[in-house]
Amino acid sequence: MFSYRKPTPLAWVGIGIVTMFILIAIFAPVVAPFNEAETVGDTWTGMSAHHLLGTDNIGRDMLSRLIYGARMTIGVTLVTTVLSFGIGTLAGLFASISGPWIDQALSRFVDVMLSIPLLVFALVVLSVFGSSISTLILTIAILDSTRVFRVSRAVASNIAVMEYVEAARLRGEGTWWVMRREILPNALPPMIAEFGMRFCFNLLFVAGLSFLGLGIQPPHADWGGMVRDNSKAISFGLPAPLWPAAAIALMTIGVNLVVDWLLSINARPSGASAEM
Repeated sequence: MFSYRKPTPLAWVGIGIVTMFILIAIFAPVVAPFNEAETVGDTWTGMSAHHLLGTDNIGRDMLSRLIYGARMTIGVTLVTTVLSFGIGTLAGLFASISGPWIDQALSRFVDVMLSIPLLVFALVVLSVFGSSISTLILTIAILDSTRVFRVSRAVASNIAVMEYVEAARLRGEGTWWVMRREILPNALPPMIAEFGMRFCFNLLFVAGLSFLGLGIQPPHADWGGMVRDNSKAISFGLPAPLWPAAAIALMTIGVNLVVDWLLSINARPSGASAEM
């Protein structure tokens, strides 16, 4: 459980940024002036009253693409992070209380996965199986879950040796009950903060794969792909690729500000609720 602490001014800034992007992503069809794939002007026109951020490399409205890109980029990142956390957290908690053999088997498997460069692994998998959204989400989630496993196992291992966990085992409680009622509630504070950091990593990773051409595919708009499509505009002194790059940076900063606030919140001592 968390002890309450009022958000700092920087935390409010982060909350505001994240909320803004979430609302934009949800209501993209309502707030976007044009469709994401609609050609509405000439190539790389400048900012005007008709096109507030100009047009892209094939004449599509940059503002509309940016808004629809928020829906796709943030949506894929969020689903990926939730899935990776579900896999990694459950595996880490299970390894911490299931005996040395299972712990060693899972830990050594994760070590092998971590020894392979993440980007290289993802590029190989996506090159073989294609870059559909479902394949992209599943690939990143499985690879990222190994990082989550290491954190959750470390946190859960410290909690698993506490007296209230031993008391639950002596009462005859099963592994699932101990994980759900004793270990998970006390592991939540650091894991919630880790969720924010993994979200930032996955956001940058999804954008990076799209920039390389193996992430989210056209006609869907996404920020990484928009940077790639408009990168040559820099040679002509046009700001087209800077808008999606700024959106990626701003979303990352916003999430990090919220995570910093969560990390500053002191949790109750482990097992406090069990001893009351």
